[in-house]
Amino acid sequence: MGNFRKTIMIDLDGVLNMYDGKFVENKLPELRSGAREFVKKLNENYDLVLFTTRNSLEASKWLIENKIDKYFKDVTNVKTPAYLYLDDRAIKFNGDYEKVLSEVSNFKVYWKTT
Repeated sequence: MGNFRKTIMIDLDGVLNMYDGKFVENKLPELRSGAREFVKKLNENYDLVLFTTRNSLEASKWLIENKIDKYFKDVTNVKTPAYLYLDDRAIKFNGDYEKVLSEVSNFKVYWKTT
């Protein structure tokens, strides 16, 4: 029996690239500083899947151009079962609906808070 590796789904825009909210179809922003080392380190213990609403062929080309394609098992726009989801537009549900409602009302992506 082989080693079971947990899967982590990683969002593209705002996590791996320099996305700032200005969506341009078929033009992906440049790789974020430190992203290559980040995915390389994660890939030592986890299977990585790129999760994006962008065109999967364009996203795959971007991975290849940035020399990080070897760290990813797949590219998808479907949220599949995973151990973790890394996304710049997420709120962790902690069991407290009131707290989550407050977080939703006050949510700002990290690149809009600076």
